[in-house]
Formats: sequence, C-alpha cells, structure tokens
Amino acid sequence: MNVYDFDKTIYGGDSTIDFWKFCMIRYPRCRRYILHAVLYYLKFHLKLCSREKFKREFYQFVREIPNVAESVKEFWNIHITHICQWYRDVSKDTDLIISASPDFLILPICKRLNVRGIASEVNPLTGELLGSNCRGEEKVKRFNEVYPNETIDDFYSDSLSDLPLARMAHKAYLVKNQKVCSWPR
Repeated sequence: MNVYDFDKTIYGGDSTIDFWKFCMIRYPRCRRYILHAVLYYLKFHLKLCSREKFKREFYQFVREIPNVAESVKEFWNIHITHICQWYRDVSKDTDLIISASPDFLILPICKRLNVRGIASEVNPLTGELLGSNCRGEEKVKRFNEVYPNETIDDFYSDSLSDLPLARMAHKAYLVKNQKVCSWPR
C-alpha cells in the first residue's frame, strides 16, 4: 500500500485553511469567529496553547454552516483542481491518505478519488476535536489500528513531522512544491 499525507503533498495548499476561507465568503455568520481563530493561532505559535486546543477553537466556525456535508461537497467541486497532477498520474485505488485535517473535510475527497482515508476526528456540527490530532506518532497509531497487518510500500509527505510514518515505509519521499525527492537521511 502507498500512503500519502494530504495538505501540501497531494493537495496544493492547506485544505483546512481553504475551506475556512470558502466558508468565510459563503457564510457571513462564520466571520464572527475570525478574531477567535486569530487569537488561538497566535497563542499556539507563542506556545501558550497546544495544537489540539488551537484546532478545537479554530474549528468552531462550522457551527454557523447550515449543512456542513453539502458545503464540503461544494468546496470539493471547486477545489478538486488543487489535487496535484503528479498524484493523479500515480494514484491507485489501494492508496491511503492520512491527514491531520478534519475527517469531515478529508474523507469526502478520498471517496471522490476512490482511495481510503484517515484524518483527525472532528464533530462537523460543533468543531470539537474528538480525539488526538492525527499528526506525527498519532498517524502511526491510527494506521496500525485500522490496518494492523499492512505494510507501507511508499510514503509521501511534505513534512518532516511525518518521520514516524516514513520510518515504517519501505521507501519514503519528501514532496516540496510538487517535486518528489527521496526522504532525507
């Protein structure tokens, strides 16, 4: 099985931020959470709160979306073009996408791409993070829970924080600006 990170790896950008912007335009009531999101973004970068706390606070804007599933569908109708061509050329239906982005956003695009997906579990009605953020060692844990007897042939990510999954793979690749290179030693 080949395993891929999503944002900035096979998706040209950050899908969570793009969805947030999409919602700020489409649903003006979401804008009431802008200052709240910025405050927690600053707190996170100043190491005054955890990544989980930041995400829990950031995702609150979904409370103002009348139908999250329909909004996600509309978002992907527009943003599917951000799926990188290099991935489209090599993708297989046995692929797995594993992402720290919210599952309500990632799993629908996985279905459209005809691949499997694992992502951070987030309540789409409240924005509440329902478990650990699917990042770093948590990706390994979640992979092993869902696919306990599987091996990773090739792994692709834009981030060195994915080293735990890269170590599990027979081959690992770092993706920067849609260029695929061998994982640094």
